[in-house]
Amino acid sequence: MNFKEYYKYYLTLHKNKWNRRLHAIGQLLTVMFFIFCVYRQDWFLLTLTPFVVYPFAWSGHFFFEKNEPAAFSNPLWAKACDWIMMKDMVFGRLER
Repeated sequence: MNFKEYYKYYLTLHKNKWNRRLHAIGQLLTVMFFIFCVYRQDWFLLTLTPFVVYPFAWSGHFFFEKNEPAAFSNPLWAKACDWIMMKDMVFGRLER
């Protein structure tokens, strides 16, 4: 499976708009957390940045989708797909 096919599969796991919204909130908080850590020069906390999104994303899967997060099977591609999905939401390609 190439990345384009994986993204199509990824979207099948994110059909519920509330799940997608929780992912977007988690991604925005990730950016804010990153900026905060760099500003404070807290390099230990900076290492935790990739994990900020997970409580939001996984609760969306648990409460709304009732499925397993893509991060369980392919965490790097799932993280990339999170950002692409958010871009698609911002530009109206996916319902917000």
